[in-house]
Formats: sequence, C-alpha cells, structure tokens
Amino acid sequence: MLPGAPHLARRDGRLEFDRHDLDALARRFGTPLFVYSRASMLDALAAYQRALAGRAHLLCYAMKANSNLAVLQTFAQAGCGFDIVSGGELARVLAAGGDAGRVVFSGVGKTRAEMRMALEAGVRCFNVESADELDALSAVAQASGRRAPVSLRVNPDVDARTHPYISTGLKGNKFGIAHDEALSAYRLAASLPGLDVVGIDCHIGSQITEVAPFLDALDRVLDLVEAVERAAGWASPTPTRRRHAPTSSSGGCSSGSTHAATGTASCCSSPAGRWSAMPACCWPRCWCSSARRRRTSASSTRR
Repeated sequence: MLPGAPHLARRDGRLEFDRHDLDALARRFGTPLFVYSRASMLDALAAYQRALAGRAHLLCYAMKANSNLAVLQTFAQAGCGFDIVSGGELARVLAAGGDAGRVVFSGVGKTRAEMRMALEAGVRCFNVESADELDALSAVAQASGRRAPVSLRVNPDVDARTHPYISTGLKGNKFGIAHDEALSAYRLAASLPGLDVVGIDCHIGSQITEVAPFLDALDRVLDLVEAVERAAGWASPTPTRRRHAPTSSSGGCSSGSTHAATGTASCCSSPAGRWSAMPACCWPRCWCSSARRRRTSASSTRR
C-alpha cells in the first residue's frame, strides 16, 4: 500500500490521486506540478469534526501549513476558521471566501498597519505575545475607534519532547509571555482602553508525538486561568478545571482548545459568560478537565 492511500493508489499500472491519472495531469499542465487531494484534506478535518460534535468549537486551519488559495477555499467552504500571522495571510483568507470573524491573528511580528487592517476586517481574536504588543495594539484600536479582542500567549515552560529547533514551550524559548509574568500582563491588558481580554493560549512546539506534553501545558494554563479569575473576582466555588462545557453550539461555553498540528493550547475567558469559544483547532475544555482527572487517578494507582 502506498503512503497516502486510499487517495494515492496504483490502478491498472497508473498512479492515481483521487481517481485522477497523475501522468495525464502532468501532460496537461506540465511539470513540476503540485497536486492536492481535497478528499484527503476533508477526511483529516472530519476526524476533528466528529470528535467535537455537539460541542461549541471553531476549528482553525493554520495557514503556515499551505496558503494555496484552493486549499484555503476548501477549508473555508467546510466551515473552518483560520490561524494567520500576517496581513498578507488575512488577505488570502478573504480572497478565498473565508470569514474574518473566524480568524485568529497570531505571530510575533504584527505591524501597526496589519493590526489596523485586521481590526477593520473584524478578526475574531489577536493572540498577543508581549506587553509591548499590548500597548501598540491598544493604541491602534483606540485610534481606529475600536476595541481589540486579545488572548495572551503564555509560555508554560513545558518540554514538548520534540526537536529543539521546533520546541517553543520552554522558558529558554523566545516565544510568549513567561508563565510567572502572565498575571501582571493580564492586569496590564485589562487596564488598556483599546483592548477586550477574551482568552489565553500557548504553543509548545511542532511534531509532537505524545499526549503528555499537551496535558502538562494545559495543567499550567488552567492553573493560570484560576489565578486570573481570582484576581478579577470571577472565581466560583467550583474549580475552573472541573467545569464542563455545555453541548450548545452558541457562545458563552466553557471551552479549551489544542491546536493539534502545532501544539497550541487555548482557553478563552470573558466576565459575561465566564467562558467563550476560542477560534482555534479545538479540544473542548471538558476533555482537558477529564483528562487531567484521569491522569491524576492513574498516577495515584501507580503509586
């Protein structure tokens, strides 16, 4: 069986991709030729959609994977949101028919012009990486007469057990706000007039082959969520990590998320609904909670 089966297969001596003869395509369009399987992409998406059925969620395609307009159009038509890192990527999302309201703007290099463009387009959330970026985004939003929804990217200091060149979740890595500085960063964000604080996220690396690093990161993130809630006076008698998401697909849910391809974990909070859905490739927060309990129980059993 060939890698990529059943979409890539040999039939009657011909190499076919989604039932298209690749030799015939090469003769028609010339070489080099890149051919993408729409069926394969939708199959991968369907696995997440099945896992999240009945949960409030938004699956976002990370454009760094492939920004081909036909690929973007495929995911947009399937109802996906998008994770972007530049104004150019936002323009491509819109050109492919994507909805700006289902876009997360990540990345460390946002310019003020790109912030302005994203605000005017109405992106769902800005994932912010530093106090300086909070100040800049607030100023741009005020000048535009808008308020920017922000999520803070926190560095959880977790070892993703992946290649050191693509590990992003340790204290020594250059990305995100240090875990022990995150609470003060949230206080700063809440004080800035151009911002609405709506979430928390982290990224621990790529090519992750184990579940444990995700759980370690989510433990750290959920502890920080509770600290932020206590500081904001939102704390309830029930610990945050024990709350379960409702089955409604509307906003205001308890939701956590993990971007499985790139190691991003996100939880969104708002004072109105306590929790709201985060535009990311998501696992529901109740999964995080139950997984945390299962792991704790297993550890106790081993001891």
